Amino acid sequence: MILTITLILSFLVAINFLLLKFSCNKTSKKVELVDQKPHRIRVKKPTPTLVSNQLPSSPLAATGS
Repeated sequence: MILTITLILSFLVAINFLLLKFSCNKTSKKVELVDQKPHRIRVKKPTPTLVSNQLPSSPLAATGS
């Protein structure tokens, strides 16, 4: 009984490795020459910082109503 289970599991593992070996997605490693324009580096203009003339508001006290 144990020998049968061991043989079946070994057979299934062997088939699994064979399937893994031969069923991988093959990717072609051909290099395609495509006319590519050079990338331009865009420089962001600095945004002006806004200065506020208001005083910071103080937090209000809690009311017990």
